[in-house]
Amino acid sequence: MVKSSPLSIFDPIFTATNVTADHGIYDTLFSFDSNFKSQPQMVDRWSVSDDQRTYTFELRDGLGWHDGTPVTAADCVASIRRWGEAAPAGQLILALANDISKKDEKTFTVSLKEPLGILVDLLADLTPPCLFIMREKDTHIPASEQVTTKIGSGPFVFNEKLARPGASFTYDRNEKYIPRREMSSGLAGGKIVKVDRVIWDNITDQQTAFAALQAGEIDYVETPPADLYSLVESDPNLELQVLDAAGWDGVLRMNCLQPPFNNVKARQALLHLIDQEAFMRVMAPDPKYTSTLVSIFGSVSPYSNDENTSWFKKGGNPEKAKQLFRESGYAGEKVLILDPTDWHEGDSASQLLAATLQKIGINAQLEPMDWGALSTRRANKGPIENGGWNIFITTEMDYSLGNPLTDPLQTANGDKAWYGWPQNEDYEALRAKWANIQTVDERKALARKMQGIWWDFVGDIRFGRYISPVARRRTLTGLIGVPAVVPMWNMQKSSA
Repeated sequence: MVKSSPLSIFDPIFTATNVTADHGIYDTLFSFDSNFKSQPQMVDRWSVSDDQRTYTFELRDGLGWHDGTPVTAADCVASIRRWGEAAPAGQLILALANDISKKDEKTFTVSLKEPLGILVDLLADLTPPCLFIMREKDTHIPASEQVTTKIGSGPFVFNEKLARPGASFTYDRNEKYIPRREMSSGLAGGKIVKVDRVIWDNITDQQTAFAALQAGEIDYVETPPADLYSLVESDPNLELQVLDAAGWDGVLRMNCLQPPFNNVKARQALLHLIDQEAFMRVMAPDPKYTSTLVSIFGSVSPYSNDENTSWFKKGGNPEKAKQLFRESGYAGEKVLILDPTDWHEGDSASQLLAATLQKIGINAQLEPMDWGALSTRRANKGPIENGGWNIFITTEMDYSLGNPLTDPLQTANGDKAWYGWPQNEDYEALRAKWANIQTVDERKALARKMQGIWWDFVGDIRFGRYISPVARRRTLTGLIGVPAVVPMWNMQKSSA
């Protein structure tokens, strides 16, 4: 397999990067099935008290770490607490929790100050950083620091001896893993491993990866170049497959703590500047896989709406952007864009962004680096002279944007927000109401209010949606199509 970006961070709580979520050595307490209904995974049974404030969870039999020790309730409690430092859903749970504690070796409880009917759904959510359960001994460092050990309890074991950083990583079938008895559905049910070994080859050049796919040297390319789709479709040995029908949304994050984007006028300038169709052309050139995007709730969510979107203009509005930069007090300071050179789509979009800013007189400069370095660098809140940054481009699953309680990009709580650290108290007050609203219509109304505020203070910028099919050899089958992650179980490879 050739993934969309190289794996350099192995801690799935430290980063929201999807390739780290795909690093499939961990298991989850609950998982979503193909209908996005939460189902027990590591949990055997659970119950809630009459007052709806205390949840009790009992682990199923046979759970064990790859080092041979058993999974315990203490591991689960420690993992929830650390996940709660990083994930919006976890932050909500910790804020409402009176206590999260071990009851016995297999049982733990979550005691809340008030009912939270969506608790189990939050524990099951697919949006990275997902709640992957880690050993208690690995969770003593804060979520802002990386866990470097690679010991999980899932159906695959990381092969440390065969690890070749920068070249390849190898995963072996966990012979001791006991899958659930239910049929596989989405990420729920039995995680049945049907291959002995999976190797992630790091081939950063897309043309080279495609040639290897054609030659049968690899079986799967996660992001084949769009200009080669026709070659895939004409090759009897290859096939395009859409695993995530909702697609991905392009996102531009600005450092709201440092000039010039600590000024709302400068953020509004970028909102008016972006030509969404131009950005989609460099990220996904085939127009049948792309669309423009004006809602912070994505395209496929029932909460997607057009509130406060008069800023959107085909081709962008460079003159309006120049005016707003002037009003912000911008005086020619360097604007540093982190450029992920090993992620082709992100690299192309970053170069286009720099050129677009330069055309209106902004001193935009690219800082080339690989995605692993960018994932670390973006945590720096300081000015650029102290290793900070001004802008980076990323993507988010359109699926995730439908739930502001779980998606990191939809927070605006300052230092506790996702990279960029936007802050707006009025927006956060509305977001806090989401958990207690019961009907879709009420949430639709709330979503419009939230979006109205967001596009005024501009927490970030969404610049289009694209669907990215994978390319695989026809001999590789059984890939599970869900948003967010590409699981390695259920895959099988035939010889013909």
